[in-house]
Amino acid sequence: MTAPRFFDAGEIGAVLGVEAAIESQRRAFRALGEKTAVLPPKTHVPGPGGALALAYPCRLSPDTGPVCKFLSLNPGNAEHGLPTIHGLILALHPETGVPVAVLDGAAVTTLRTSAASAVAADLLANPDVTDLAVLGSGVQAVAHVRAIAAVRPLRTVRIHSPNEEHRTRAARRLCEELGLVVTSTEDAESAVRGAGLVALCTLSTEPVVRPEWLAEGCTVLSIGSFEPHRREVGRDLVEAAAAVVVDHRETALSHAGPIVDAPLVESELQELGEVLIGRAPGRRQPQDLIYYNSVGVGVQDAAAAWAVIERSRG
Repeated sequence: MTAPRFFDAGEIGAVLGVEAAIESQRRAFRALGEKTAVLPPKTHVPGPGGALALAYPCRLSPDTGPVCKFLSLNPGNAEHGLPTIHGLILALHPETGVPVAVLDGAAVTTLRTSAASAVAADLLANPDVTDLAVLGSGVQAVAHVRAIAAVRPLRTVRIHSPNEEHRTRAARRLCEELGLVVTSTEDAESAVRGAGLVALCTLSTEPVVRPEWLAEGCTVLSIGSFEPHRREVGRDLVEAAAAVVVDHRETALSHAGPIVDAPLVESELQELGEVLIGRAPGRRQPQDLIYYNSVGVGVQDAAAAWAVIERSRG
C-alpha cells in the first residue's frame, strides 16, 4: 500500500491560493445548504490553561472520501514563541478508505477560515463596501484581509489589537503585500467606526465591539466565538442585527458564545449555505446590520483538503 502523501504548510499555500480557497468554501457551504454533506458533531477535549483539542469528521460528497481534522488550540503558546494552533488532517479514499493524504491542519484551518469569511462577506456585505476593520492582528487577521480583498474592492483597512508591535507589523505587511492603505489604530472604536465590514479575529471572552460604533449597513464577521464562553460580541449586537447568519445552525446553537447567550430560536438563524443557494434571504436592505458567526465545521476542512489533493494532481 502506498503511503499517504503529506502536504506541509508551504505546499498547501502553493497549491491553494486565495481564490481557490474561496471556491473550496463555496463548495463546502453549497453542500451544507443542499444537505449533501455528512457532518457529525465535532468533539471538544478541554485541557489545562484554556487549551482545547478538537476533532472534526466529515464527508463533503459521495465522490470525495471521509476527512477528519485533529486540532489543538493552546493560547499559552504565544508566551513560548509557538503558534497557537497545531493539527493534522487525514483524508481517506472515497471507495477503499485507504489513507490518501495527511495535511498540515493549521495551514488548512487558516486558509479555509478566512476564505469562508470571504464567502460570507461576498454574500452578506453591501456591494459597494470599501472600508474594512479588523480586530486582532494574528495569523487569522492577516489572512482575513487577504481573503476579503479578493471579494470586495477595499480601499482602506484599519487594524486594532492590544499589542502595538503586532498590529503595526501586520498593517505594514499587508500594506506592502496588497497595496492598500492599511493603518494600525490605538483602540477598537477608532478601527470600527465608519467601516462597512468588520472582521473579529480574537479569542476574547468579552465583547470587543459595541453596536453604537457600527456604521449603517455594516456586516460583522466573527470567527473567535467558537466556544460557549467566547463572546466577541454581546447580546446587544446580536439583538440589533437584522439577520443573524451562522455556518451551521446546530453547531452554533451549542458552541457559539453569542448565539448561546442570546434568546434566539433555531428558526431565527440563517445558515450561510442556505443564503448561498437562495433558500434564505441574508441581507434584505442596504441599511441592515448583519451578524455572521463562524464556529468552524468539518465540511470546510474536507472541501479545502480535497481541493489541495485534486489540484496537486494537476
